Amino acid sequence: MYSQILKDILMEYEKKRDDAIYQQRIRKEKVYRKVPKIKEIDEEIWETGLAMSKAVIEDPNNYEKNFQSVKKRIEELRMEKAYLLTENNIPLSYLDIEYECDQCEDTGYLSSGEKCNCLKQAIISETYKMSNIENVLKKENFDTFNINIFPDEPFEGESITPRENMEYISNICVDYVNNFNEKNEENLLFYGSTGLGKTFMCNCIAKALLDMNKIVIYQTAFKILEIIEKRRFGRAENRFEDYEYDLLFHADLLIIDDLGTELSNAFTNAEIFNIVNTRLIDGTKTIISTNLTPDEISNIYTDRVFSRVLEKFIPLKFFGPDLRYYRWEAK
Repeated sequence: MYSQILKDILMEYEKKRDDAIYQQRIRKEKVYRKVPKIKEIDEEIWETGLAMSKAVIEDPNNYEKNFQSVKKRIEELRMEKAYLLTENNIPLSYLDIEYECDQCEDTGYLSSGEKCNCLKQAIISETYKMSNIENVLKKENFDTFNINIFPDEPFEGESITPRENMEYISNICVDYVNNFNEKNEENLLFYGSTGLGKTFMCNCIAKALLDMNKIVIYQTAFKILEIIEKRRFGRAENRFEDYEYDLLFHADLLIIDDLGTELSNAFTNAEIFNIVNTRLIDGTKTIISTNLTPDEISNIYTDRVFSRVLEKFIPLKFFGPDLRYYRWEAK
């Protein structure tokens, strides 16, 4: 699966590069017709560079002397070209190749050989499309969030109404997105029973950060353990499982949905702790959504997991009537 996804995406990258080069060629021809002297300068720059390469091969002992001479001549030509462009009201960058991503120049890879963030996000976006989450995020985001769906009457055992509570939570979530680039060690713990908006709010944050080109991994706790088990015990030859596993640790944001629905034992508890703890140490951010109360979490998971969550996560309690049968659109 991974190799085919990567192959398809890199083909799109190749098309983008080809189109960028083609558009540059059109702009060049337009400029050359308007200012023929610029074409002559470009040709001389190319010929001078070529002559320099030949000189290095034929007389390597005089490389430094020849290099300085050629460098000076090329700088003179570029200055003359810049003057002509400016004189003819042509932006200096007009003849450059306009890549969508300047970091990797639409290759998908950095000079170090590592995947560029744009390629990582393209892979993630493609997997989102395959899992249909892309359509969900179009429907569930901050723009479609409707505070009026939450009752504004007192709720048993709470000092504020469900609507006031969601106003408080949504404000924290908006600030969380706006300050995401800050090294503030902020993580969120959403807890409360089903049908109160926890998943919707996770979707809001995911959509906002994806739009900011952040690498967001959104998985249920059950799916995360599937990925871990494939890594630990699977025999699959392809690398997609490893890539999925690595992203659990290195994504800009990991959203663990439905914590507590996975099979709980010493192995699963240790793996969940390993992921969360590693991300805390590395300073990468995490959101956990669960139907469990803090007491239930402490009963299921080890004390060190529970204390770590409480220490480094902002706990946000969702309460009110079950809203699963309400419409999110304003009535």
